[in-house]
Amino acid sequence: MNGSAAVLELQDLDQLIALTRDPESVARLKRMGFKFDGTAALLEDRARLEHDIERRWWVAYERSHARYGRGLTAVQSRVCQGCFVTLPISAAPPMGEVALHQCQSCGRLLIWR
Repeated sequence: MNGSAAVLELQDLDQLIALTRDPESVARLKRMGFKFDGTAALLEDRARLEHDIERRWWVAYERSHARYGRGLTAVQSRVCQGCFVTLPISAAPPMGEVALHQCQSCGRLLIWR
């Protein structure tokens, strides 16, 4: 798994873990037919991902996640959707390349669209 896909999976797992820790969300999802066995399996998957993600991206993600509640955000039209700062053209990855980058303003990891 490449680094950006692993970080995206990490973001998804963190959102699922947050949902499973909220009793109201769990009750609502159970009414919809979802089953929960706790967060143990999710936490195991999260720990596994630590080995798939380059250390510098893991640290940047953890720092952003602790500060903002999300460690990853999208970029649309060169605008970071976390802090709404317009990023320079030089910050964009080359056409067709998917690579991790960090917002120069807020420090979140960026997914370019």
